[in-house]
Formats: sequence, structure tokens, C-alpha cells
Amino acid sequence: MKIPSTSLSTRQLGGYVCSGCTRQLRRQRRSYATSTVNPDLYDVVCVGGGPAGLSLLAALRSQPATANLKIALVESQRLDATRNFQLPPTQFSNRCSSLTPSSVRFLEQVGAWQHVDQKRVQSYEEMQVWDGVTGARIEFDWPAEKRGQTIAYMNENLNLTSGLLKRIDELGGVEVLDGQKVEDIALGSETEDFDLSSWPVVSLSGGRKLAARLLVGADGANSPVRAFAGIGSRGWDYERHGVVATLQMEGPGWGGESKIAYQRFLPTGPVAMLPLPGDYSTLVWSTTPALAAHLKTLSPKDFIAMVNAAFRLSPVDLAYMHTQSDGQADELAWRSQHTNFDQHRIPQQVIGVQEGSIASFPLKLRHADTYIGERVALVGDAAHTIHPLAGQGLNQGQGDVESLANTIQYAVTHGQDIGVRMSLEPYNAERYAANNMLLGVVDKLHKLYAVESGPIVPLRSIGLRAVNALGPVKQFFMDQAAGTGVKIL
Repeated sequence: MKIPSTSLSTRQLGGYVCSGCTRQLRRQRRSYATSTVNPDLYDVVCVGGGPAGLSLLAALRSQPATANLKIALVESQRLDATRNFQLPPTQFSNRCSSLTPSSVRFLEQVGAWQHVDQKRVQSYEEMQVWDGVTGARIEFDWPAEKRGQTIAYMNENLNLTSGLLKRIDELGGVEVLDGQKVEDIALGSETEDFDLSSWPVVSLSGGRKLAARLLVGADGANSPVRAFAGIGSRGWDYERHGVVATLQMEGPGWGGESKIAYQRFLPTGPVAMLPLPGDYSTLVWSTTPALAAHLKTLSPKDFIAMVNAAFRLSPVDLAYMHTQSDGQADELAWRSQHTNFDQHRIPQQVIGVQEGSIASFPLKLRHADTYIGERVALVGDAAHTIHPLAGQGLNQGQGDVESLANTIQYAVTHGQDIGVRMSLEPYNAERYAANNMLLGVVDKLHKLYAVESGPIVPLRSIGLRAVNALGPVKQFFMDQAAGTGVKIL
């Protein structure tokens, strides 16, 4: 059987082949089996066209050291609508995320942030967080010397993915296989030219087969790539659903230059109202599946009343309103007259809800046992799923991508095989501990504020008030939330 020359190996492996990898392939050759159908060979195959997967490809193509890698993107949905995402300025997608300044800096470095429609992005500099049972709160506002510093940017997920796709199109060099479902992933076999028995081969619904030097799973919580690699995922369901909607506020204060994010912890889960451009906001209300289903049955008028009640009334009053099939607007008007609340420390009244924007999704915690296998790496939701109360899910994925891109770049510049576990280990070491800590903190916060009575309630209120009174401690938490603080591993 013919042994390929180095030039042939380089051409068939897509331009990037280190001499060590070529020698390894030659050592792995066998003389007893060949495949009748040769798969197409790639340096990197990324399964999943969400923010994490697209950010990775943009990062790889934008760096000179990795720009010549042969790369393919596999996505089950058609991407044309996402690439051309456009809505009127008075309409917003209901799936939004808060991007930390650290995440935005990374997107700027890879050249993607300039392709995001900035008119649909809203920064905010202050957060009001309080206990719905006791009223204890933390006012996350910067000290005078840091006044004007952004905590986070609210942005529609579709706006981000659209910008990333435009950047990838601008860079070129990525074969986009959208509308293609993954039918199977298995180890390859020996072809006429190479022994691919350690390479993942992805079989697509369109009939293509892609062999990957490195297969990246950016394919969500039910990741086929993770399943292929035999990587376990541990965690639990919260028995809570996140209700999302696009809201219109009474204005004009909400539409001013300085925006505030609000979050109130209720016994059934936190409810958050996060600013969007103009007089609009996005709602994320974590509650029980039964209450989430009930909210979605209400008329727009009564749904608006429930949202306003969630930031104003006592948990007891709110629980009663959940039992009503209608009439929540009248109930809120009466109960508000008998409830004391500070109008200046809660969001303005909601006056409208965008048609078709009310939806819900189950909340869960999941964490993969590892982020890497032989020729496999996991990023984003394929590696971890977090409760949305801290707004860190998408930022965790961006952190994964930045770390993995740097790890691949190091391997390329040092003549290493980018797919072997040893080359991928720095990525796993850097991201696993950091993500595990954040997952644990957010999980414990959820459980702490789900307690409605008992000695823990006054204790958590004392803790909130203490943090709010201690400037350096509060600033530390704000720096962590903004992604600008010292990393804790």
C-alpha cells in the first residue's frame, strides 16, 4: 500500500499538518483494511451554529496562526434567516442575554462586535436586587470614581449570532453546512491514504461524511458530540420554568440614558426585568411549571398586571392572584392601594407586552465530567447549563471559546496535533474549575432564596444588608458580575 508523501498529506488534510502529525499518521497506517468511501478531511469540525460555535470559528479565522485551518460548521437549522436578522426598532426577540464587558472585548478582538446592530444593544450601569420576603436589598451601583462603567450589555441572541455569521462570511474559509442534521458520529477506519481510526467521522443527513482532527461540540445541552465521546453529564432539573417576554414600559424615564436592571427573589424563583433600547425591557421570570403555564394562558392585560405585581406585591398577594383565571388587572389595582412600596426602587409600570413574545423553557443544572476527549472538545451548553438568575450562561460559553481558541493557537504555533488530549488539556484546566465554581454559587443562591420561612430568612437578609453596606465587598461582586474582577479558580 502506498505511503503518502508529505505534500499529499498536507493537501488532503486541508493545509495545516505539522510534521509530528504526519509522522503519527504514517505510524498508524495498517495494511489490512481500507474504506470504500473516504470522508472529507478537516482540521476542525464544529457542530452547532449558536453563539459559542460561531464565536469559536470567528476567533480561529481571525488569528493568523489558525487562519489556514480547514474548518467546517454543521448546523441543523438553516442560517439565512439568522444571517439576515432584522426587526423594527419597536420589536425585540424574546431570547436575550447579558454580555459582560469581558465578553464584548473578546467579540471586538475577533472582529464580530462591529457587525452586531448597536441600535439594538442596551448597556446598563446599575442593578437593584432584593428579597421578595423581607425587602432586604443590594444596590449594585458604581462608586463615584467608576461612575459610568458598564455592568453588562443586553442584546438579543439573534442579533449576536447574525453579527457572528457576517464576520465569518467576511473572513471566509469556513464551509457552512446548514440545514444538515447529524445522523451519526463514529470513529473512522483506514482509507487508502490514512488510518483515521482515532478520528471522529460525522455523518450528515445530506450524505456527506466529515472526518475531524478536532471535533467541537457546541451543540447544546443534549449534545450528540458529548454522547459520542462518552463524556458523562451530571446535575438536576430545578422543577422551574423560565418565562420570557418583551415588555413595553410607561417611560419616559425607562428610556433615558441611564438604565437599571431589576431582580426580585420570590419563593417560587427570581423575576428579572432587564433594559432594552427605548421604552422596552425583557422579562425572565423563573417559576414553577404550573404557574408558568398559567401565566401563558392570561390575556395581555392580565399578564401585564401579574408582571407589575411580581415587583410590587407581597408573595402572599401574588400567590392569590395566581389562582385567578382572569381579573388580575383589577386585583392589582385594589391590592396596590393597600401595599407600601418605594416607587423609586422598582421598575416603572409595564404598559404593554409584545404579541407572540411570551414563552417558557425548563431550567436545569448540568455539568459535563470533562470538557475534552481524544479529538473532542465541548463548549457552551454542551459542557454546562446554568440557572439564568445571574445572567452568566452565554458569558460562560464565550469564556470557553476564548480559552479553546487560545489553546488551539498554542498547539499550532508549537507544532502540536490540535486534536489530541494532551494539546487540549490547558483548555480543560482553565475553564472547568472556573465554571464549576460559578455553577455552584448560582445553584446555592437559587436554593437559598427558595426558602419562604424559618431562621434562614432573617439570616440571608442580614447578609444582603451587610454586603450593601460594605463598599469594597459590593464592588468585588460587581467586578465579578461585569467580568472585570480577578478570576477565582
